[in-house]
Amino acid sequence: MPNSLLLLLLLLVLRAVAGDAAPDSSDPCAGRRIHIRDLPPRFNTHLPRHCDAAFPLADPSSSATSAPTCESLANHGLGPRTHARSRSWYRTDARLLEPFFHRRLLERRCLVADPGLADAVFVPYYAALDSIPYVLDPSLLNSSALHGASLAQFLARDRPQILARRHGHDHFMVLAGSAWDHSQPPRAEPRLLGTTSLVRLPEFENFTFLALESRSWPWQEHAIPHPTSFHPASLPRLEAWLARARRSRRATLMLFAGGVSRPSRPNIRGSILAECANRTDACVVVDCSAGKCSHDPVRYMRPMLGAKFCLEPPGDTPTRRSTFDAILAGCVPVFFEDAAARRQYGWHLPPGRYDEFSVHIQKETVVLGGVKIAETLAAVPDAEVRRMRERALEMAPRVLYRRHGSTAELREAGKDAVDLAVDGALRRIRRRARALEEGQPERIYAQEDDSVET
Repeated sequence: MPNSLLLLLLLLVLRAVAGDAAPDSSDPCAGRRIHIRDLPPRFNTHLPRHCDAAFPLADPSSSATSAPTCESLANHGLGPRTHARSRSWYRTDARLLEPFFHRRLLERRCLVADPGLADAVFVPYYAALDSIPYVLDPSLLNSSALHGASLAQFLARDRPQILARRHGHDHFMVLAGSAWDHSQPPRAEPRLLGTTSLVRLPEFENFTFLALESRSWPWQEHAIPHPTSFHPASLPRLEAWLARARRSRRATLMLFAGGVSRPSRPNIRGSILAECANRTDACVVVDCSAGKCSHDPVRYMRPMLGAKFCLEPPGDTPTRRSTFDAILAGCVPVFFEDAAARRQYGWHLPPGRYDEFSVHIQKETVVLGGVKIAETLAAVPDAEVRRMRERALEMAPRVLYRRHGSTAELREAGKDAVDLAVDGALRRIRRRARALEEGQPERIYAQEDDSVET
């Protein structure tokens, strides 16, 4: 067989294997063009106008640590600075990730005004904010299935060819909350207070949702990191923080930051609180009950800087913001089930590398088997702890949300949580589009791109 034919066959094989590669590497925007859908302001920018009435963004019972209601909207959703001299730390409310994410996408290259030229369509719907009346007002309980219905009607009516081109498979949006809280079947009776049916609406079944927590079968959504309070705008500020975390003296073996109420039945959180009560020499508990830590990063970040390990048990849901605070502080996270992170954040924290920056202790061995957490962690050699801490700090830039308007130097230094989330969404959309074009709809639900090792 001639060499030229062999070379051609090799190129075809390589192209087939690199299924998520951009079609033209010479074009920096190939496969990355995004159209931001123009929505009426009632679906996004007008929603925060009712911050002092329609929904509470602050806990009135803890005025010392909560930002005044509407101040949480400052800095495009990052919240107000923690203090006057702060340049990187903010009192961030996770429910405002949607406006911030929208602001960041407006800075991206490869945005196109013509949706016909776009590889993906971003829908800037502030879904979590729009859901708050449904999840907090008992009088709207029986109407919670309507969350997002008016948006679906608008998308179907306004330039319907955008949605019809790929049946919604090229659309994505952000959901500042757990997908579980928005996945109640639309016709479910009785309705569950605190939930909506957004991701279960037939009109959105092909969309990709970037949520703070995904369900167990996340073909429809993918988890992105909970926002911390650290949002640097320049590389020196990021490097200064990481240097501080590296040199911090770690006198405490392990730390737990969270609610401290004892559960009514045995579970891992109760076991942690009991062990910490008996091992005050090895464990520090930061009481975050009643939202005490929500807008006060100093309350928990300072203790985390002094701890070797941070315990990350599941609560009402498997994932925790504390996981990302711990990584940022160089406090090695300790997980008690895979659903807490490994099965969630594959685009940001490669699943095959968790042993490099975290510890896993199966929760059943603690709750039912008598395993002592402090003894397990104390047995980890100091050199191994230092190695895991360094690896966690290397991961930190991948899970933080840098400030909008950040310097080119910081942007070029590496990708942050927004960059990796958009990259992941584009990979997923490219594969779905290719499956549609090649007449293989079963490949639409493949999840090979969810765990990208980088």
